[in-house]
Amino acid sequence: MQEPSKILVTRTDRIGDVLLSTPVIKSLRMRFPQSHITMLVRPYTRDIVIGNPYLSEVLIYDKYGKESSLWRSLLFALGLRKKKFDVALMLHPTNRVHLMAFIAGIKRRIGFNKKLGFLLTEKIEHKKQEGKKHELEYTLDLLRVFGKGAEDCSLFMPIREDSEIYIEDLLSSKGWRKNEKIIAIHPSASCPSKVWPTERFANIAKKIALEFKVKIAVVSGPDDVDIGRRLIKLSDIPFMDLAGKTTVSQLASLFRRCSLFISNDSGPIHIAAAVGTPVISIFGRRQPGLSPCRWGPKGKGDIVLHKDLGCVPCLAHNCQRGFACLKAISEEEVLSAARKILRTYSIDS
Repeated sequence: MQEPSKILVTRTDRIGDVLLSTPVIKSLRMRFPQSHITMLVRPYTRDIVIGNPYLSEVLIYDKYGKESSLWRSLLFALGLRKKKFDVALMLHPTNRVHLMAFIAGIKRRIGFNKKLGFLLTEKIEHKKQEGKKHELEYTLDLLRVFGKGAEDCSLFMPIREDSEIYIEDLLSSKGWRKNEKIIAIHPSASCPSKVWPTERFANIAKKIALEFKVKIAVVSGPDDVDIGRRLIKLSDIPFMDLAGKTTVSQLASLFRRCSLFISNDSGPIHIAAAVGTPVISIFGRRQPGLSPCRWGPKGKGDIVLHKDLGCVPCLAHNCQRGFACLKAISEEEVLSAARKILRTYSIDS
């Protein structure tokens, strides 16, 4: 197969989605070593791909900001046309991305047959909602149009020097010393159907801190600071309050210093997995497309906790049972998982 001159890879959804797509980037570079490979992402996921050694360029598409209107998206597409891409590989199907690739005149437009899928020149059936395999595997399926799959499925998260310095200074300002172990807790998520009770996070944080003599860091995005602060108020141990204080890149630098990360189902679990930090992830819902099989962390030794209570259909955030599946996961189960990881990986190593 002739090597394309310029390849555009698009992924305009969330943190975890973009991280789980990084094996595609490396696979493309191995397959087409001389090609100019560009990644198109949203502003808040840029830290995941800027600095990736297998990329030639990163483009930012602000679909909820300055490119939110159809007119601005059209102008963006015309800008893509000037770049003369040979191939567009669209890892997440959206109407706008498919339309922009068409308007940009990209000859080969490869993606999933959904959301204006008729605009694609090469397509595979969209079955992600079935949740029969991991999102990473679904994404890698698109590479088959080039006649070869991926050999390396490991995630890649760039580590920036400025983020390393920021985290060192931030932790020091919170009383951390370099010989002290850290466990990070993330009590928030994008939907109430993913949020384990905050008081349970507070209880396990206290027990882990006392049993293993570790520092507990609470993290969250800027929109979820309140839930982090609530966790801290519910417990009577000292926490390092880092809620809302880290960018995506800085979160990666923090996790590199952690012995364990405990979280709801959310993007940060994939950041932790990418930098080699053991993860305990708590999942709710009974929907195949949102299951741990599709979205669980991919790190060695990671533990997923999930209870299927047989709700048919699962109403997600409109749950009529008070998110019973989440509440069915006990504090003791999380503590047991934490002990297993901390003892296996030796917290004193």
